[in-house]
Amino acid sequence: MSDAPGVAIVVPTLDEATTLPRLARHLQLLDPPPADVLVVDGGSADGTADLAAALGLRVITGERGRAKQINLGVAEARAPLVCVLHADTLPPDDLVAVVRRTLAVRSIALGGFTPLLSGSEKVRWLTSFHNWIKTWYAPLLLRPHLFVRGVRLLFGDHAMFFRRDQFLAAGGCDPGLPVMEEADLCIKMARFGRVRLVNRVILTSDRRVAAWGEARANWIYFTVGLRWAVGAHRRLGEAYPDVR
Repeated sequence: MSDAPGVAIVVPTLDEATTLPRLARHLQLLDPPPADVLVVDGGSADGTADLAAALGLRVITGERGRAKQINLGVAEARAPLVCVLHADTLPPDDLVAVVRRTLAVRSIALGGFTPLLSGSEKVRWLTSFHNWIKTWYAPLLLRPHLFVRGVRLLFGDHAMFFRRDQFLAAGGCDPGLPVMEEADLCIKMARFGRVRLVNRVILTSDRRVAAWGEARANWIYFTVGLRWAVGAHRRLGEAYPDVR
């Protein structure tokens, strides 16, 4: 596998000192290992950047805003394939192999894992199911011309991955979006091929659902998605309580 393309993992962070050690332990278990792991900190006040460096991760700092941080991380990544991983999401140990295998199909421009939201007390089966089915019904209803071309709408918890050169050619994430930057990227990447949801589970924290309540969380996700779909981008932050 020495001639296989390298995979860089970009982790945008803001005040993630409590989640980063666990993620770092999982990253050490990846087999094969990634070519690069880059933490892009947006000005954390809890020592996230220093902690990441102490854990042996490469760290750069940039302007706050997940879209801006992702753009900076991809620009600085040292591999042709990139996976954007949230600090509260735990990857399967064969993440690198899955990314390579999926993007070896040239007609696929972007992929993501199937997230399962869970915490210390429960698994959020309902919200996880909604997140899964939303990747299908959202583009079918909102972008049907792209749906028939194989485009699905993925979000941050999906640990999206893509080819670095195509991401840069597409203009990257929209820095003006406080949320929904991942779904917006799916639309941009459609020019290069299909967007595929890989049938592999990735574990992500249910901390927002636990804080907001399951019904309210799904309503927030629906409202934010609808505003994005109709172009009300300036109002996205109003509907999302935890813009990072």
